[in-house]
Amino acid sequence: MPTFITIGYGDRDGYDRTDPAVRDAAHAHDDQLRAAGVRMGLAGTPVQVRNHDAAGTEIREGAFLSSALPMAGFAVIEADSLQAAVEMAARTPCAVAHGVVEVWPLLDGPPGGTEVA
Repeated sequence: MPTFITIGYGDRDGYDRTDPAVRDAAHAHDDQLRAAGVRMGLAGTPVQVRNHDAAGTEIREGAFLSSALPMAGFAVIEADSLQAAVEMAARTPCAVAHGVVEVWPLLDGPPGGTEVA
């Protein structure tokens, strides 16, 4: 079964503007995903790792990418298709609370591998 990585972005303002019943339903959906074996969690403080030309490891604090919304969490899900993964992600807290969720197919093999339908 195809594997997908989701990255959720959102902030407290968007969360607070969302109807509490909608938030509660989204958290219940997360609980169902966890019970089904989905690995998910909140985003901690990142570090960047570089080792250009294998000449030595350089570590920098903070995220490499910038976004209008902070990164809030991640999940690793299995779904029959990209559409099924999108449907799962669409009911999560970041998606319903004025945030956004990216769904990335996890491809096997070297860069340029086969896309998941």
